[in-house]
Amino acid sequence: MKKKVLVLFGGVSSEHDVSLNSASSVIKNIPTDKYDIVKMGITKDGRCYIYNGSADMLPDEKWLEDTENLEPAVISCDRGHHGIIRLSSGEIERIDVAFPVLHGKNGEDGTMQGLFEISGIPYVGCGTAASAICMDKAVTNAMADFSGIDQAKWTAFDKHAYSVNKAALLASAAEKLGFPIFVKPANAGSSVGISKAKNLDELEKACEKAFEHDRKVVLEEGIVGMEVEVAVMGNESPVASVVGEVVPCNEFYDYDAKYLANESELHIPARLSDDMLKKVQSEAVRAYRALGCEGFTRVDFFVCEDGSIKLNEPNTIPGFTSISMYPKLFAASGIPYAELLDKLLTLAMER
Repeated sequence: MKKKVLVLFGGVSSEHDVSLNSASSVIKNIPTDKYDIVKMGITKDGRCYIYNGSADMLPDEKWLEDTENLEPAVISCDRGHHGIIRLSSGEIERIDVAFPVLHGKNGEDGTMQGLFEISGIPYVGCGTAASAICMDKAVTNAMADFSGIDQAKWTAFDKHAYSVNKAALLASAAEKLGFPIFVKPANAGSSVGISKAKNLDELEKACEKAFEHDRKVVLEEGIVGMEVEVAVMGNESPVASVVGEVVPCNEFYDYDAKYLANESELHIPARLSDDMLKKVQSEAVRAYRALGCEGFTRVDFFVCEDGSIKLNEPNTIPGFTSISMYPKLFAASGIPYAELLDKLLTLAMER
């Protein structure tokens, strides 16, 4: 008997548009001999609809124009329902497993995962705690320090502290980290709001930009090294994919380099020795376990000239188009896209 999978897309996040592209690809590749798919979209202002049209309509918000295929619905918090409520009819539809293809806030940060926990619906990806930890870069960095995972020197502060003591905080960060300094919103993904500051004036501007996206910012020393990414999958026994290398077309791997310019170079496997590739894979699994991840996560590192491997960041719901790094890495490891999705859905139902 086929399982019913709820694929969630959109969301109230700065990464809403990225989610639409990821979900379109996921929906098209879920094995339909094993699963019946229910598509639920969340608008930028938080309204939820079951969408009965084509996945091709998701990008550029075309699905919202297809009003004949829209039906208001909500995820039921009643564990007895174990599913969704179609508001126009009051029909309760049982869901076997959910796949939240939601990047960023209100989807990747533990909020949606908490809703699924309350509803009793199994879901793909990390649990509530790990999702929240990995979403907040300051908490991630603190956990990495606690676990002995090598990473860049860093500091963090919130908007209130910055407004009260701006000059001292900037000076302290410059002294501790040296320039260049990368400034990031603590809770954002896809490199949204990230800047590279080369002096105090640029550092102030970078903080102001980051505060547009979050009330807390993280500042990290600039690391010179090869940018590599590893896809990790599993619950109790996680496995790492081959290692991929990113050569950004811009000064660093920002939003434009990831999604718009289409000129960044990807090398799979990364141009490293076999011994170093194995070390990176081992570090990826170690970080995955230390941060409490389950299901899947992409773990990013810098490999420096001195042979050190420094954690960049984990991404608990990475981009999932057919050309995104996570599925490409597992495809290179011998697991094609459709099989990968089946494995992730199975892992969710096993938890």
